[in-house]
Order: sequence, then structure tokens, then C-alpha cells
Amino acid sequence: MFSAEQIASITGGRLDADPQILVAGEAVLDSRAAVPGSLFIAVVGENSDGHDYAQAAVSNGAALVLASKPLPGIPSVVVDDVQLALGLLAKAHLAVLRKAGDLRVVGITGSAGKTTTKDLIGTVLSSVGETVFPAGSFNNELGLPLTVLKATADTRYLVLEMGASAPGDLTYLTSIAPLDVAVVLIVGAAHLGGFGGGIEDVARAKAELVQGVLEGGKVVLNADDLRVLAMREKAAGEVLTFGAVRNTTFQATNTEIDPLGRVHFDVTDARTGASERVQLGLVGEHHMTNALAAITAVAALGVPLADAVSHINNAKALSPHRMDVTEREDGVTIIDDSYNANPDSMRAALKSLAVVAGRKRRTIAVLGEMLELGPTSRDQHDEIGRLVVRLNISLLVVVGAGASGFADGAQQEGSWGEEVVEVASVDEARALLEETLAPGDVVLIKASNGSGLWKLADELVGKA
Repeated sequence: MFSAEQIASITGGRLDADPQILVAGEAVLDSRAAVPGSLFIAVVGENSDGHDYAQAAVSNGAALVLASKPLPGIPSVVVDDVQLALGLLAKAHLAVLRKAGDLRVVGITGSAGKTTTKDLIGTVLSSVGETVFPAGSFNNELGLPLTVLKATADTRYLVLEMGASAPGDLTYLTSIAPLDVAVVLIVGAAHLGGFGGGIEDVARAKAELVQGVLEGGKVVLNADDLRVLAMREKAAGEVLTFGAVRNTTFQATNTEIDPLGRVHFDVTDARTGASERVQLGLVGEHHMTNALAAITAVAALGVPLADAVSHINNAKALSPHRMDVTEREDGVTIIDDSYNANPDSMRAALKSLAVVAGRKRRTIAVLGEMLELGPTSRDQHDEIGRLVVRLNISLLVVVGAGASGFADGAQQEGSWGEEVVEVASVDEARALLEETLAPGDVVLIKASNGSGLWKLADELVGKA
């Protein structure tokens, strides 16, 4: 809880309000989400200006508006940069909470798997104490501070997903929320366009998370990814590792994939010799990495292995559009993984499609563009198209001109005729599926969020 005067002081802003106004509610970006005591953040976006909705936010109960231009008659703090001011406010809020109580902060990064791992860690820690972790993927310069500001004096654990689209992003995010536990999943080709180079540049950027750990904190690294494991050299504190390889703190063995595409494996704690059987309800072999990361992260906070595995085995997909499997009444199975896409997550999703369908059901991959891959984009799409053929996917539907590399790769690999269909838009993809789908089909919807393919996924499962 801060007064308007304190918020102005923390952010270096000009106060246009009663200094004694108290902000006791959440910080919100959407005026419709404002409640009595809220702080409304007036962000100027590509398609809208939050200042236009400031009055609506106040009418809904917002106590104060954080703005970048004057708002006559509306209680506000006016700053030069709303995003930077929001970060300063979140940093100050977290510092107050740390000083007052025993709050632990966990941060997760990686080219894929961040949101699921965040959800698994949050699920386990919620069984131990009051835990704040966001629904969805609030992992950037706006979403992370908003999540931090949700924490209260009762919060024991704060679980944060931290994304990086360019060098320095994670350094900035960890300056807002220094970590007690840092978790690095994988280094892949996501956001290559923002790093200006190759995958080694991505690795250097992801390593910033390791350097954002507080004294006495712990670092959790994926030993199956050598670029991640190399980050141990940058860790100042204790390092815990996980993976299927030997000599890890938490090792997976005896891995199996059931007919529904769910991974089962034994996990052993090398420190104690304790072992448990993990039987995930989440679809996709790649979730083994996410589950191992979660088990190791909560172990770093003192959660016993048996307790962690028990909660993880019962965990369900919490965030939307992430390997969400729906069995429709007409016999069609929809695998909705449309929130985001990069080469690593695309490969994992396609393999899951093949496993879920087995050899008896027709498989359809509806794929949209993987964004932010920079100069390697065409080659990356081509490689995925070739994988579609190698996995014997029955029908590839390529949505949008930016995804045409999928079709090129599939055709070069030997898939012609009716096995590959290119459509220009989500509407055309919808029309095609309406004509094509039959009982028994298994359909994967996968693309970067900006492609809009998630709208089709919602319609296919009746959530539109």
C-alpha cells in the first residue's frame, strides 16, 4: 500500500492528486478491471491509448492513475515513461515486503516451457504457503511488475516468468525482482531476431537470469542442454541441476510415453537417494523437462521430493492455449498449443500430435508463422515442414504468407498434392477444417500468438 505522495516520490513523477490518497488495490492496465483502491496504468499501445480510459477506470473505483501526460480533473501521477515508472514502483513494493517478512522469489526463463514450469512451481508452492503466480504469460516489462504488485504481506512465494527478446531484458527484470531461485530451462531459437546474432547470443542473454540471484540464492539448470549447464560458471551460489543425463542433482530415468502422449518417469534426488515415479497428466514428452525443473526449484526451497511429485502428478494445464487437449463430442481431438511458437516448441508439439494419434487416426497440423526468428526464419520454417513429413502427419495446413516455409520444407521432403494446403488467413483455415474434419481426426493448432491462430483454436473447442 502506497500513498499518492509516495508513488510520486518513488517514480519521480508530478503529483496531480491529494497526496494522502491511498492505493490499496491491484495495479491494472484495463479500466474494466479497476476496483476501489486500484492503480490504473495508462499505457500507450499500438492500437489504443490508456489515457483515453483513465476516467472510466476512476469511475470504476481506481484511486489513482499513473500517466505520461496530464489528465485534468483526474487524480494522477504524471511521469516521463509509464513502463519504467511501473518497474520502479514494483521494485519498491517488493523491497518493502522482503523487509517485513520471509518472502522468496523464483524466476524462470528459457526459450520454451516457461509458462508451464511457472504453473507447476506455483501449484506445488501453493500447498506450502501463500503463493502469487500469474495466469498466462506475464513475463515482460509490463507483466512482471504487475505480478510483483499483486504480492501482499501474506505472500510467502512469488513465482515469476521472465522473458527475453533482446540482451539486457533479464538484467532489467531481475533488477525489479532479484531472485532467491533462478531456473533456466533451454536455450533455443526463440526471438533470434531481437538478439542480432545466433544461438550463442541467446545463451548469453538467458545467463543474465543467473546473475540476478541474491546472495545466498540458488540456481537451477537443465543439464540436458549444454548451453544452459555452462551457465553454472556465472552462478555465485549453489547450483542444482536436472535432466536425463548422469551426475545431475535430480535425474530422470525409466522414461515412458503413454498412448495419450503423457510422459512418465522416475526422478531421483542424488543428495538423498530418494526416488519417486512421476506420472504427468500434461500431454507432451517435453513436459518432462518442465516437471524436472519444477521439482528441482521447489527442492531448492525445501519442499520434499514426495510432496512435490504428488502435486505435479495431479497438476493440470492452468494457462490457456498450451497443449490443451479437448475431445469433442463428434470424435475429433483438438490439441491447442496456439499461444506461442518457436522451433523447439513446434517440434515438441508435432511429436505429441503423432503420439496422441498413434498409427490409426488421421493427423492434421494447422501451423501459423513462428515470429521473431530474424534472418534464420525461412530456414527454421523449412526444417519444421520437413519434420511434419518425417512424422507422417496426414495433412499440413499452412496459414499465412509468413508461414510458407513450412510448405516449402514439406514439399522438398516429399509431401505433395493434398497433403499440404496453404491458406491466406484464419478464416480460410476455418472454412477448410469445416469441410475436412471427420470423427477420429487429431488436430494440432500451433503458431506464435501474433498470428491470431488462437482464435481458431477457441472456436474449434467451443470457447470463442
